[in-house]
Amino acid sequence: MELINNATKKLFQVRNLSNVQALNSFSQEMVEKLFSIKHGENTLIKVQEKDNLLQLVIYATEFRIHNRTITLVSIKNIQQELEEKEMESWQKLIRVLTHEIMNSITPISSLSSTVTLIIKDLMENLRAQGVGTDEVDTLEEVETALKTIHKRTDGLLHFVNTYRNLTKIPNPNFSIFRVRQLFSNINHLFEEEIKSKNIRCDIRIEPESMELSADEHLIEQVIINLVKNAIHAVTGREDACIRLNAYMNSRGRIVMQVVDNGPGILPNVLDRVFIPFFTTKPQGSGIGLSLSRQILRLHGGTINAYSEPEKETKFTLTF
Repeated sequence: MELINNATKKLFQVRNLSNVQALNSFSQEMVEKLFSIKHGENTLIKVQEKDNLLQLVIYATEFRIHNRTITLVSIKNIQQELEEKEMESWQKLIRVLTHEIMNSITPISSLSSTVTLIIKDLMENLRAQGVGTDEVDTLEEVETALKTIHKRTDGLLHFVNTYRNLTKIPNPNFSIFRVRQLFSNINHLFEEEIKSKNIRCDIRIEPESMELSADEHLIEQVIINLVKNAIHAVTGREDACIRLNAYMNSRGRIVMQVVDNGPGILPNVLDRVFIPFFTTKPQGSGIGLSLSRQILRLHGGTINAYSEPEKETKFTLTF
């Protein structure tokens, strides 16, 4: 390797680099690709770097200078761009779905309610006239069916309105606040619940005086959702523990984490936890984590998940 620019040094967090193989500790797959990549070829490499997920696009081109063939390789982390495109796609889909469902369900809900009232009046008239019970029983069955239809349509309307939240998050109202105060507020909010379930909650902040510029209410909403998930995961375990961490990473960025020692998340599930509508809970809505990713995106940050079954699950917010 003859030349390396400052952006690449920053990406790999090295002061200098003279040999490509020195990057094996960063990603062996990437090193192999750097040796094999051909002129005009580009490829995408996924690298798990401590608490950060990097999606690296590698592109190579060749040119000749003084009878020497030079290979120029460009490397760019497009993780944030991929997340933004994914969220934009989901938002467009949700807008279309909610519009179509609302147009179809609203009149059904209204008509079922109206017909139920008509059936009630008809049954009262039949009883007043002393008409046989068979006719009344039949109408009661129809009334029950209509009530079921009305209940399900109301449930669908609630479902649609819930998912509208994904496309209607307010722009962040930035302010500077202490991370210690944020964590303390959240700990106080769940204090009674975690005590009653024998869950230990540890808070670690380095440095203790750390401050963050963000929308405090939106970030608090994200952390609360993650803590709720963590409580659900560790409930019933003898050594149940939840950790709230905050620190500056090696790239100088503020990082917050919610860590639990629950049963963990399987790899095939972990890849889908941020997808809208996806949930592993019987009563889950599948909106919490996708909403959290959208909030972090509006802050120019990222949220990633890591899980080692039967050891720990870690959600990392990087600002």
